[in-house]
Amino acid sequence: MTSSVLLADALAAGTVVLDGGMSNQLEAAGHDLSDSLWSARLLADRPEAIGEAHLAYFEAGASVAITASYQASFEGFAGRGIGRERAVELFGVSVRVAREAARRAGVGRPLWVAASVGPYGAMLADGSEYRGRYGVSVGELERFHRPRVEALVAAEPDVLALETVPDVEEAKALLRAVRGAGVPAWLSYTVEGDRTRAGQPLEEAFAVAAEAPEVIAVGVNCCAPEDVAGAAAVARRVTGKPVVVYPNSGETWDARARAWDGRATFDGEQVLDWQGLGARLIGGCCRVGPEGVKAIADVVRGASR
Repeated sequence: MTSSVLLADALAAGTVVLDGGMSNQLEAAGHDLSDSLWSARLLADRPEAIGEAHLAYFEAGASVAITASYQASFEGFAGRGIGRERAVELFGVSVRVAREAARRAGVGRPLWVAASVGPYGAMLADGSEYRGRYGVSVGELERFHRPRVEALVAAEPDVLALETVPDVEEAKALLRAVRGAGVPAWLSYTVEGDRTRAGQPLEEAFAVAAEAPEVIAVGVNCCAPEDVAGAAAVARRVTGKPVVVYPNSGETWDARARAWDGRATFDGEQVLDWQGLGARLIGGCCRVGPEGVKAIADVVRGASR
């Protein structure tokens, strides 16, 4: 069931479980995501496949679905010959299929839909989201993000997921874009060690969200599980807000080869440590599937007894 409870209130009351990686779930179902639009291509071609992926995560124990709009942009859609009016429709589709999956799940607990607003680098489809420092001004980044935010807000998600942000400058642009939008947001950086992917200290990165009333949680995603604890502690100390964490499996993305390598280090038992550091919105990102989300949900349920 979709929820009338605000996500911010749920986070104040306890831990909420996020879903896992969208792309790995779609690839496991046999879908080719080699297109520059990545999973966003299926919004036009196979929206029901995205709905099935959301459903699998709800059934695994997730209470929040992150939409397949991470890679979606007006510029990216235009490159595929999709006009602005149809692009707006596709942003709306991303929210609607997640909402429909929540209705189908029938799990008897509150469920929410988070509209993904991925970084500028995702549109470039060259791994730039893992570097930041695009050579683009804050103003230009805001002009890129604002129409995407407006299109997603019009579809009435419960929250905006400003995610996989590699750079403090982009975070500033995103926060400008969501100001006054009427929908809460979380801000989540992709990090390496104790710095953003662009090399800025995490204290500086999280501080930009400390006074933003729209932001209900701050944290990290699309990073190694080993980097979560340190970042969570800093996010909590700097902002005082609930912390959001959803790391990758621990494998490493090779942008040039467009493939994952290394071994998985993600372990559901790490959730207890993250909760102790202030994490209240916990899930998985790339290569964390329904089994990983079930492990998180089992730990969260056990800890709340």
